[in-house]
Amino acid sequence: MSDTQPADAQQQAPLTVHAQYIKDLSFENPRSPHSLMEQGQPQLGLNVLVKTRQLEGSTYEVALVIEADAKTDKGEVVFVLELVYGGVFTLGQIPQEAVGPMLLIECPRLLFPFARAVVANATREAGFPPLQIAPVDFAALYRQQLEQSGPQVGTA
Repeated sequence: MSDTQPADAQQQAPLTVHAQYIKDLSFENPRSPHSLMEQGQPQLGLNVLVKTRQLEGSTYEVALVIEADAKTDKGEVVFVLELVYGGVFTLGQIPQEAVGPMLLIECPRLLFPFARAVVANATREAGFPPLQIAPVDFAALYRQQLEQSGPQVGTA
């Protein structure tokens, strides 16, 4: 018996990751170098979205959109970060009702640690302490989307 799986067994996997990548990254530090010398803790804002796009058949692009900003207590912008971190996934033979959870929960769960590292590195390289995003509950985001708009695949 060999250690390799037949091609049809690999196609039966519920999820195959083909690629992951930075699709878009923007960092603005409009008040530098003054923003790097200020004392005090800025107020952070963070927004995480999940977007999906069918490429062909059962292959999808899933993108984590992370928007983070920091402002002084006077409302002045310290920095603005926007990241779109994507992955290409193929779904195996799964029930239709599992497609949404797979694309909007499992795929982002796989992408998140890498996107989180990009955010931390970008803020550190800009001269700020690394922004460590807390883990995101993608299942809760998915449930929230279902309550708001119904079970449509697209954006969570």
